[in-house]
Amino acid sequence: MSSSRLIPLIIASALFMENMDSTVIATSLPAMAKSLGTDPIVLKLAFTTYLLSLTVFIPISGWMADRFGSRNVFRVAIAVFTIGSLACGMANSLGGLVAARALQGIGGAMMVPVGRIILLRTVPKAELVDALAWLTIPALIGPLVGPPVGGFITDTIGWRWVFWMNLPFGVMAIVLATALMPDMRVDQVPKLDAVGFVLSGLGLSSFIFGLTIMGRDLLPGWTPSFLVVAGCVLVAFYVRHALVTENPLLDLRLLKIETFRAGVVGGSLFRVGVGAVPFLLPLMFQLAYGMSALQSGLITFVAAAGAISMKLGAARMIRRFGFRRLLLVNGLLASASISIMGFLSASTPYLLAISLLFVGGFLRSLQFTALNAMSYSDVDHQQASYATSLYTVVQQLSLSMGVVLAAFVLEAAQWFRGEMKLTPMDFTIAFVVVAACSVSACVEYLTLSPAAGEAVSGKRVAA
Repeated sequence: MSSSRLIPLIIASALFMENMDSTVIATSLPAMAKSLGTDPIVLKLAFTTYLLSLTVFIPISGWMADRFGSRNVFRVAIAVFTIGSLACGMANSLGGLVAARALQGIGGAMMVPVGRIILLRTVPKAELVDALAWLTIPALIGPLVGPPVGGFITDTIGWRWVFWMNLPFGVMAIVLATALMPDMRVDQVPKLDAVGFVLSGLGLSSFIFGLTIMGRDLLPGWTPSFLVVAGCVLVAFYVRHALVTENPLLDLRLLKIETFRAGVVGGSLFRVGVGAVPFLLPLMFQLAYGMSALQSGLITFVAAAGAISMKLGAARMIRRFGFRRLLLVNGLLASASISIMGFLSASTPYLLAISLLFVGGFLRSLQFTALNAMSYSDVDHQQASYATSLYTVVQQLSLSMGVVLAAFVLEAAQWFRGEMKLTPMDFTIAFVVVAACSVSACVEYLTLSPAAGEAVSGKRVAA
């Protein structure tokens, strides 16, 4: 097997654990909430805390890979994630679970971007689309088997084992990384932008955490608003700092690259809708339609099957249509697939439901593959670590916003009716709102030239 396929598959052996973990948790949320004595919607903190850890620590992942060696950082990241999984399964309170999820996030913050850095520096640009597709195939197996496995484990031996089953995968991933992954270093590493790390980390985490706890009485009434305002101020200070610093932690000047900017801005809007799906779908099936965790998992896993089915044809579709046309048309269809989920009901024929979820998974996966490949099409090897850090931070931030926005809609519906029980219409509204955010990304794709990313897509546009 060629290096363009072997290296992505090595990296994906660790990403499998992380991807499976997130889908298993989504299926187990109602059971976890009952065990910990809290509202299932409050457990959005289990999602957003993990994503916030990613947001805070991803910016230094590129610097650490350059400074200490990519293989060393990758192995430590897997170990931290595995220890965090052990702690999650031992949690006996909401606070304990949130803290353990934060530890998991620190490990995940290093795994994903460092793996992508290795990929960008070892695979020729002409093979990048195929390499990205190979990278995601094993990682998508996690979401495929996660919902039914998570539902079965939750209904039989308890939700704690959905975390503890990560332990053997973690050990195996460390062994594979040690034996097969190249140890890549950079000769001259610039000094760490400590000021940027503090400003960006505190700013982004304060902003998202403030939005997450708003209206839930988890902290004094004025605290969430203060966190949101403080986060905005700190982010503004970071923007000013980044534009005058020679080697900023998150280099905003990379946004001058047309394809990278479109991938960051358009991709972020699209991911708001996608980030809400794994949070909303299991809750809707279990809370609004009374399904068990296993029944819910046996339906939701179909979207991952659709995503996998797309991967082998992604490169051909990108070469046939080019990035601009594909992102526009597929973006509209993928956004529509998100809103349609809100109209599923207990009376929807099973075959129709799984067909819609399969097609939706296919469309969203195609959009992600195209966005990832286009975003790095004009980024050179020297910019790879900085581009990866910025791109991944914004990606995780938008996924967090998707969960926050979806939870806000559900909480607003509860407040409006004056009752805690969620209805099918609440979920319909939530899906439509987040889908509207996703479709707004098409405005950014319109700014692309027809030849955008042609070095990677292979499509040549006549002058």
